[in-house]
Amino acid sequence: MNKAEIVFVLARAKNGVIGRDGDLPWRIPADLKHFKALTQGAPMLMGRKTFESLPGLLPGRRHIVLTRDRAWRADGAEVVHDVAAAITAAGDSDRLSVVGGAEIYALLLPHADRIELTEIDDAPEGDTVVPPFDPARWREDAREVHPAADGRPGFAFLTLRRQ
Repeated sequence: MNKAEIVFVLARAKNGVIGRDGDLPWRIPADLKHFKALTQGAPMLMGRKTFESLPGLLPGRRHIVLTRDRAWRADGAEVVHDVAAAITAAGDSDRLSVVGGAEIYALLLPHADRIELTEIDDAPEGDTVVPPFDPARWREDAREVHPAADGRPGFAFLTLRRQ
């Protein structure tokens, strides 16, 4: 069995904010479409709060939830309690999409192979932050810039690979 490629999928504002009150602090339809395209057909790993913030189960993806709460259960969620079990749960999948939140990104960072980052050209208030990724460890392989439009901030899709 080969190890799945571990891919972070996240949107982060220039001040590091990724969330506010369990939701995104912006509405960018192109980013939601990008998220869907990146995660479709692969297991997604997330924390309990991220799972509970979803509008429901996202079709075409397994939902693996990493939580310390040994009693927590939810329909459609595969529950794991540590990083090793989370990685093992990906099974023979080509990739494991790590989709949040901040604690999950921090726990999985040493294992990540690639980061699919949407950089939001804004600095909204928020309560969930992910620090910048160390450029000594991550190289930018691709960048697709989208200017501000329709009252929404500009953003860029980046692919970072572990050096």
